[in-house]
Amino acid sequence: MTPHLLSIYTLAAMFVVATIWPINMGVLAYVGAFLVGTLLAGQAAKEIIAGFPSGLFLTLVGITWLFALAQNNGTIDWLVRMAVRAVKGRIGAIPWIMFGISAVLTAVGAVSPGAVAIVAPIALGFAFRYQISPLLMGLMVVHGAQAGGFSPISIYGGITNGVVAKAGLPLSPMTTFAASFFVNAAVALLLFMALGGRKLMQAHADRIEPVTVPHVEIARPATGPQIFGDSEAEALSRRIGKEGGGESNRLVAEVEEGNQPDGTPYQIATLAGLALLAVLVLAFNLDIGFVSLTIGLALALWDPTMQKRAMAQVAWPEIVLITGVSTYVAVLEHMGTIDFVGDSVAGMASPLLAALMLFLIGAVVSAFASSTAVLGSLIPLAVPFLQGDTGVGAIGFIAGMAVASTIVDVSPFSTNGALVLANARGVDRQVFFRKLLNYGALVTLVAPVVLWLIFVVLPG
Repeated sequence: MTPHLLSIYTLAAMFVVATIWPINMGVLAYVGAFLVGTLLAGQAAKEIIAGFPSGLFLTLVGITWLFALAQNNGTIDWLVRMAVRAVKGRIGAIPWIMFGISAVLTAVGAVSPGAVAIVAPIALGFAFRYQISPLLMGLMVVHGAQAGGFSPISIYGGITNGVVAKAGLPLSPMTTFAASFFVNAAVALLLFMALGGRKLMQAHADRIEPVTVPHVEIARPATGPQIFGDSEAEALSRRIGKEGGGESNRLVAEVEEGNQPDGTPYQIATLAGLALLAVLVLAFNLDIGFVSLTIGLALALWDPTMQKRAMAQVAWPEIVLITGVSTYVAVLEHMGTIDFVGDSVAGMASPLLAALMLFLIGAVVSAFASSTAVLGSLIPLAVPFLQGDTGVGAIGFIAGMAVASTIVDVSPFSTNGALVLANARGVDRQVFFRKLLNYGALVTLVAPVVLWLIFVVLPG
């Protein structure tokens, strides 16, 4: 067996292991990079580490830290409450409000599971109160999160655009973003009409009762002193302070994060910071990682006590996963496996059939594993195929591949689908699971073919 095939089988084994057991695929990828790099590619450890995507790491840390600050100071809850009040009795507007909120959250940099974790409990609570189909409401949230997921300042967008730019392929970030948004919006419209939307449009609540929207954690903050290694701070923690009959140190006292009044100067400043992030990145082409860290630092200095848990809420599992897979892909590139696979696919009798195969592989794998991992691994595998004279346009292929690999996150085996299932209220969980499973299977089989026709066959 050739080293190329061994490295590909190792990648496949990572997906299988990460699907069966709750093991972060990034850790598997780091170990795989070390073993494959040293045993098959003849690389030294320094060479393997050189493939670590430091720029991507900075981007992910900066974005997720800034978003955690916005969550903790109540800005996200405030935005949700404003959107809810805007309904004004129009029941049919509620699913679209939730779709829009999810899209905005991911478009400004939230990880897709984080956006779903925020909006899904609220959306499914509305579904329970106003007799809206919980399946409709849950799917609107997931498709909304995917709709905004490929904006130029989003995590998905950053991964995809970085891979394409590095390969020297034609790059159109807005095409990928528009493809994801309009495809998911079209699917959401079909779902809305099929799952009772027309009846909802005729319904009207003369008076919608005020809704208390609770603060929803994207990730549970770390507990205990945040001055790591400081024995004095450790001694003055709340628990130990109570045992000693004294008070805890204010530097390490717990904070009622997220339980803030609406429209505070801090929240307004946070909104302005998010808007400034978009302007500086999109209009002035500044590095999103450094800009988001700078804005986050300004907010942290404003109220150091409020932000002290935010660093623990950075999406570390996703960051480990993404950077780990990227490091493994760098090893594959060094040993020529990327070119080997790309040339094999490009050498098929029909380039269109090869493109369809890649679309289907991306969808099926993503339905059971991480979409971020699929984007980080399959798009680089397709680069040599796109660089050849195959007649398949790179911009259309990347847009279709990106959507095919993420629209399947409605599967109950994915993080987003599991969040919807976990937050469903007033339903038989077994029945609801089967509905999600059936819909996820339908999307996984049908969406890649439709997207292949739209983005690859028709443009050709």
